[in-house]
Amino acid sequence: MSLTGWTCRDDCKYECMWLTVGLYVQEGYRVPQFHGKWPFSRFLFFQEPASAFASFLNGLANFVMLTRYKASVPPSSPMYHTCIAFAWVSLNAWFWSTLFHTRETDVTEKMDYFCASTVILHSIYLCCVRTLGLKRPAFANAFGGFLILFLACHVSYLTLVRFDYGYNMAANVAIGLLNLFWWLGWCVRNQQRLPYVRKCVVVVLLLQGLALLELLDFPPLFWTFDAHAIWHISTIPVNVLFYSFLRDDSLYLLKANSDILKID
Repeated sequence: MSLTGWTCRDDCKYECMWLTVGLYVQEGYRVPQFHGKWPFSRFLFFQEPASAFASFLNGLANFVMLTRYKASVPPSSPMYHTCIAFAWVSLNAWFWSTLFHTRETDVTEKMDYFCASTVILHSIYLCCVRTLGLKRPAFANAFGGFLILFLACHVSYLTLVRFDYGYNMAANVAIGLLNLFWWLGWCVRNQQRLPYVRKCVVVVLLLQGLALLELLDFPPLFWTFDAHAIWHISTIPVNVLFYSFLRDDSLYLLKANSDILKID
């Protein structure tokens, strides 16, 4: 326990939390939250075992699909390096998500939130490169620089000014909607010509739909599965489908480029 940062004080808080929950339930009251969080049954040193394990599985799914992508797509594909970078950004986010749900500290909480924002911003950049950047690389580079500046300001505000949960949620919703509509717009325009983009449509719609789980607020089932844990579990197959889309698209672009070179 001590190796993962649990102290005697933390263990005392944990035991007192469950004593309080037992008294509330015994008297017929609703299960209380503690500092805005539901009580979870600890497993070994895992503070939120379901969310931690689901985050690990998401990371594992990303790693497996990254390996398959690299094995089937040559580096000469126009989107290869951008997709690889997105995969590593996603892996980093799931790593910190696993740590955060294993043991919540000020550092792991901030890293979990910041890395989640980074994944959304990189998905926007990925979309920008795919839709505009292949023909206008200067624009993609400039837009990428703007996204980095936005992330730096976002992190600086939450770190140096105050950690505002409401602002962080609003910012992530805003960039999430931009990501949704940009990808969907491109998919709708190209679905007849490129049938595999339907995978991307399913991914972005599922991600937005599953995000609604975060609006549900109920005590954890079996003191383990809350809405956030169920959301993490649900995103595992979505990751697999998105990498399948990236693979198909990268191979299409590779073939399209080779056909152009043959004509030339």
